[in-house]
Amino acid sequence: MKKEIIICIIVVIAIVLGNVITQNYTNESVKILSDELDELKINLNNKLEKQEEKPKEELSKKIEKITNDWELRHDKLAYYIEHNELEKVEDNLTSLNSLISTEEYAEAIKELDKSIFILKHIEEKYAFNLENIF
Repeated sequence: MKKEIIICIIVVIAIVLGNVITQNYTNESVKILSDELDELKINLNNKLEKQEEKPKEELSKKIEKITNDWELRHDKLAYYIEHNELEKVEDNLTSLNSLISTEEYAEAIKELDKSIFILKHIEEKYAFNLENIF
């Protein structure tokens, strides 16, 4: 009986520890990508309002950097997050890239907002709290 209790405690500790590690990585990934997308949104708004003339190439490089960062994080996130959730972000980033390259900035801002929303949704969905446990 004592062995079973010790094994159960070890398993619970391992689960909680694993969840804390994955949640920290998810939170870090969402924060970094959301910050980069917010910065891109500011650049797009400025370009749309003609306040700042950023070259299209600079915006394309920024979205390419965001996409590369996402690809690096995607591999690790795919271990414990549903693939369809990750694919939504990837689809939005692809759409965002094509909209920036065709200079449809108003539509790009909408896709950018969707990407940020989905990232926040992933963060909330996989948070370690009583609502998600039960």
